[in-house]
Amino acid sequence: MIRPTRRNLLTIGAAALAVPAILRPARAQGLAPTPTMRGGANNYRPGAPVVSRIGGGGFLMTGTVRRAGDGAPLPGRRIQIWAHTTEGHERDARSHGATLTDAEGRFALDMPQIVPAFGQPHGHLAYDSDHDDGGFQTVFLRPIMASASDTSLAVGFVLQPA
Repeated sequence: MIRPTRRNLLTIGAAALAVPAILRPARAQGLAPTPTMRGGANNYRPGAPVVSRIGGGGFLMTGTVRRAGDGAPLPGRRIQIWAHTTEGHERDARSHGATLTDAEGRFALDMPQIVPAFGQPHGHLAYDSDHDDGGFQTVFLRPIMASASDTSLAVGFVLQPA
């Protein structure tokens, strides 16, 4: 018989709590996919060219692209970026450009300073499977900047396999 000491009671209690966790099937808790944002596709231009910079630059849009579930970086993904800037409206072709992710799933594109449109300084980014290998679902993002004076914006995509 087990003697009811404090140590024994703690050990028995911990074991009793662990048993359900051991018997329960393992559940994967991976990285959830990024949902498309309302208004994200506004003024999207399919096939915008891959560019080294949009306009005169001065504002840096950066981010990462990862696979849902395991979070693996996704190299070579085409991300289109556009915004209302000091050099043009978001509906203007000159305000659009695309870039590709590097081996670590990172992207960066220099563009003109984003200015408020409809009262909010915001950018638009898209991963469009129609202009890639189609292995993932399309996602449109419309991140809002904390301040119109910010000179950069970082955005992450977590893509769901198609």
